[in-house]
Amino acid sequence: MRGNFFKKWGLLGLVLLLSIMIFAGCGAQEEEQTTQGEAGVSDVEETNEDTDKELEEGNEELFPVTITDDADQEVTIETEPESIVSIQPSNTEISFALGLGDKIIGVSDYDNYPAEALEIQKVGAQDMNAELILKLMPDVALVTDYHYENHQDILNQFEEVGINVIVIGSATSFNDVYDQIEMIATATGSQAQAEEMITDMQERLESIKEKAESITDKKKVWVEVSPAPDIFTTGQNTFMHEMLESINAINAAEEEEGWVKLTEEEIVTLKPNIIITTYGYYIENPAEEVLSREGWAEVPAVKNEQVFDVDNDTVTRPGPRLIEGVETLAELIYPEVFNE
Repeated sequence: MRGNFFKKWGLLGLVLLLSIMIFAGCGAQEEEQTTQGEAGVSDVEETNEDTDKELEEGNEELFPVTITDDADQEVTIETEPESIVSIQPSNTEISFALGLGDKIIGVSDYDNYPAEALEIQKVGAQDMNAELILKLMPDVALVTDYHYENHQDILNQFEEVGINVIVIGSATSFNDVYDQIEMIATATGSQAQAEEMITDMQERLESIKEKAESITDKKKVWVEVSPAPDIFTTGQNTFMHEMLESINAINAAEEEEGWVKLTEEEIVTLKPNIIITTYGYYIENPAEEVLSREGWAEVPAVKNEQVFDVDNDTVTRPGPRLIEGVETLAELIYPEVFNE
């Protein structure tokens, strides 16, 4: 009887002992996994911190930097700018495209793109709000050649208090825009972003030119940048002229230089195949206004109802969206080639 008792409880004890050992092993394993997991999270956090530190150090290596702006002034920027005022819509667009949006603390009264720019403090336009800009105290002020030529005394005040003033001049070609993107990027430590942006613009423009090589029957295009009665167009040394050349079209005003005013009688004699307007943002139905003009019925573009309005900012504003303007013009003027 005692033998059976010990056999019975001895076996049970063995089972209990084994169970305790198994549970103990599992507990140790779970503890080890938890420890490893915590260590893994810690390692990831340390890796992220190291990466952020490397990026910061990478930008620090870019400064101090000295650039020559479009007023031929040497500007030395000691450390990476943390705040920027941009008093020109094109410079604001470029800055946002470079990833500097969170650093922009002041923009011009006419800034309308991107949407985030509408929420930023307005600091004037050709006439700057100098008092407000001095109150904001940006590290960098992106101004224009107009400001340089007409408000030198204000720019001197900015420089005296430590604001780095960079003059961005007027651009008339894609190469000018590339140079301005590079200048702003160098001043702000965003060269990598600039290289990517410029490469994208160049590749898209080259693609358009390659497609345009197949065009043999060139269309003559009349561009209106302001409506009647004071009709202005763009001749040579303008973005629109370069864009039309890029897509193998003829600028009806190719004999003119820059932005010029022509009479309705002069325009009719040019007999354009296509008419492009750029003022739809403030004139309702610009195409209908052109189509209904007295004495224009026999103009090929009017006769065939080939009148189109495009976003003014994408064809006249120096910035990354210019390539969108070229693509839009190509699709409107030669849909059989570019809408495939």
